[in-house]
Amino acid sequence: MADEIDYRIYGNEMQLVEIGLDKGETVKAEAGAMMFMGDGIKMETSTGGGILKGLKRAISGESFFITSFTQTGSGKGSVAFGAPYPGKIMPIDLKEEGGSFICQKDSFLCAADGTDVTIAFSKRIGAGLFGGEGFILQRLHGDGLAFIHAGGTVLKKELAPGETLRVDTGCLVAFSESIDYDIQFVGGFKNALFGGEGVVLATVKGPGTVYLQSLPFSRLADRIAAAIGPAESNRGESGGISGIGESALGGILGGDRKF
Repeated sequence: MADEIDYRIYGNEMQLVEIGLDKGETVKAEAGAMMFMGDGIKMETSTGGGILKGLKRAISGESFFITSFTQTGSGKGSVAFGAPYPGKIMPIDLKEEGGSFICQKDSFLCAADGTDVTIAFSKRIGAGLFGGEGFILQRLHGDGLAFIHAGGTVLKKELAPGETLRVDTGCLVAFSESIDYDIQFVGGFKNALFGGEGVVLATVKGPGTVYLQSLPFSRLADRIAAAIGPAESNRGESGGISGIGESALGGILGGDRKF
C-alpha cells in the first residue's frame, strides 16, 4: 500500500508541488527535483530496489538513482519539488486509474512511497519506430498519488469507447492503460514535406483518459536552438590547440555527433 500523502501545487507557469508527510511517511522523486525540505525530513538516494530497477528507470528516461524523503521527526513535515521547465504539474491517483498509468519519458516528478516507475513497451511496432514517444514509455504502477510534469498548458480528455483523437506525437503526455495507442502516417506529399507537423500523428482510441501538452520540450528546445544559431559559431573561442581540444571534448560529452 502506498503512503497517503497531502500536497499543494503552487504557481502557474513554473509550478512546484509541496508534499506534506506524517511521521514515517515517504515520498520518492526523480534525482535533482527537490526544492526544499523541513528539518525532520531524512533524504536517502538509492537504486530503489536493486540494479535492475535502476536500469529500467534509466531506459525509460529517468535517472538511474531515485531519492526518498521520509519524515522522521514528530508532527508534520514537508518537502517540495520543482518543475524542470515551464508547464504544469499533474497529480495522478493510481488507485482511480486501475493501478497503473502510461506516460512519456522524463515526465515523472515524484510519487508516494509504494509507487514503481518502470518501462512500458509500445504494443505496436509502428508506434515504437515512428511515434514521438519512442518504443519505450514509462509505466507508473501502484495505488497512491504520483505527480508528472508537462510543458505549457495541459488538456485532459476523457475518451468514450471507440472515440479517437489524432495528436501531434510530442503533445501526447500520458494516458490510461485502456487507451489504444498507435501512429498514423500523414497523407499527401505536401502535408508531409511542408506541413511542419511531422510525418506521423499519434492516434489514441478510448475508453480512457488522455493528457495533452501544448508545449513539448523538444519544440521549446528547437526554438531556443534556432534563436542561438549554429553551434559551430561558438566553437573555438579559446585560442590555440587547447581551445580546439576543449571545444571538441565539450561537443562529444554533450552528445554532439558532428565531429
